[in-house]
Amino acid sequence: MDEIFVIAFTFQTLRITIPYLLPSIGGVYSEKGGVVNIALEGILLMGAFFTTLGTHISGNIYTGLLFGMAAGLLTALIHAYITITLKSNQIVSGIALNILALGLTKFLCKIVFNSSSNSARIIGLETLDLPFNPFLLVCLIVLGVSYYSIYKTRFGLRLRAVGENPEAADSLGICVSRMRYAGVLISGLLGGLGSAWLAFNQHSYTDGMTAGRGYIALAAMIIGKWNPLGAAAACLLFGLAESFTLQFQDSAIPTQFIQMLPYVLTIIVLAGFIGKATPPAADGIPFEKKD
Repeated sequence: MDEIFVIAFTFQTLRITIPYLLPSIGGVYSEKGGVVNIALEGILLMGAFFTTLGTHISGNIYTGLLFGMAAGLLTALIHAYITITLKSNQIVSGIALNILALGLTKFLCKIVFNSSSNSARIIGLETLDLPFNPFLLVCLIVLGVSYYSIYKTRFGLRLRAVGENPEAADSLGICVSRMRYAGVLISGLLGGLGSAWLAFNQHSYTDGMTAGRGYIALAAMIIGKWNPLGAAAACLLFGLAESFTLQFQDSAIPTQFIQMLPYVLTIIVLAGFIGKATPPAADGIPFEKKD
């Protein structure tokens, strides 16, 4: 019985980790290129809603997945245009997009589903009739590919170069704007993919269903020192904390105290690691090309 509980608890933790892991790795791409992406929360919200909408309209989860990833990509593109092309403040842009996503999804949900709080029920991953969770396999692939592409390829070398010293990268003929756009857009795709899991897992869109996961994913990236493997380990820690909250929901401990555990853990871990984590040198600094 104990072994069954451990196995079930482990898989529950892995499932919960998915919507933290994918946007967190996306954040690594964005910030390695020098763009702070606080808009991860908004990307998750938009992706979850449009995954639900696409699945609701088509009755097909693959169409819903494409809708979700496209929404994440478009949200990231807006952030990239504001911060890279217009050179606006990256923190302000991210917060503005998060607020926009919160209001826009509520508005669209009211129009499409006649409710500002939740959508109609949609089909989920069980329709695939597979013996395993395909998103777990996707996470492993994304993690491996991301580590290899960032640290072992020319693309990764150039991305890290524009995040550390864009002036030097530009002098070598590397297009700083193009590389930064690539990093932000990849973060949008991965964020949209992570939010699709949320929609499929809950079989619907619920107002504010991301519940700060984008911010926690950003914190996990910092704790992981802007490394995909480190970010994955931090996300697993947060997934473990949330899994514990589900196990103790029926205990004598007040529900509110249990529900705040992942966020308290975020603050505690950040307080212990933030001083030891060094971001890319040009992270958050707009690049001004010199003639």
